[in-house]
Amino acid sequence: MRGLVRLLRAVLLLSGAVAVALAVGFVAFAVGIAGAAPPADPRAQGIVVLTGGSARIDSALRLLADHRASRLLISGVNPAVGAEALAGTLDADLNAMLACCVDLGHAARDTIGNATETRDWAGNLGYASLVVVTSAYHMPRSLAELADAMPDVDLIPYPITNPELHLANWWNDPEAFSLLVREYGKYLLTATRLALSPEAPPASLAGG
Repeated sequence: MRGLVRLLRAVLLLSGAVAVALAVGFVAFAVGIAGAAPPADPRAQGIVVLTGGSARIDSALRLLADHRASRLLISGVNPAVGAEALAGTLDADLNAMLACCVDLGHAARDTIGNATETRDWAGNLGYASLVVVTSAYHMPRSLAELADAMPDVDLIPYPITNPELHLANWWNDPEAFSLLVREYGKYLLTATRLALSPEAPPASLAGG
């Protein structure tokens, strides 16, 4: 009986420690996202934007127009959406960039697919540095997947904040809090999967 009691106490202590660690990790995750801001002078060989909102694409195209990189990949575009349809959603001053310096990636369906699509695109062009454009809450998981897919490429995060999401007041906003909890869970699953997976082959040998 005493052995069972000790075991139960140990299980409870371990469960409590795990719960505290998860809570502390979540707060750090949320605070980091709430305080995320784009770098003042991002420059790289290429830019990749992960689809999910017009603000992401507009921001990436403006970086391209400002000569922050020489070419842009829009990863995860719906297969039914071509350059002409995309142009109709953009400001007129950005449409010219589509014809000269933008590639549309239609293969990716999720963040893992974004990483594979970006790896192949950057590898084909010989790029060793990329500006990564996506929502601030999506950035940690995106960087984890991208870094795993192409460990030799320098990734420069350019987080986009949706003004409709009150991330600065996340603890007091149910929508923002719920979003961050879900994204934290996805990030933990991604980090665990990547930590347990065998080492990926170099980008130049993976895919084609």
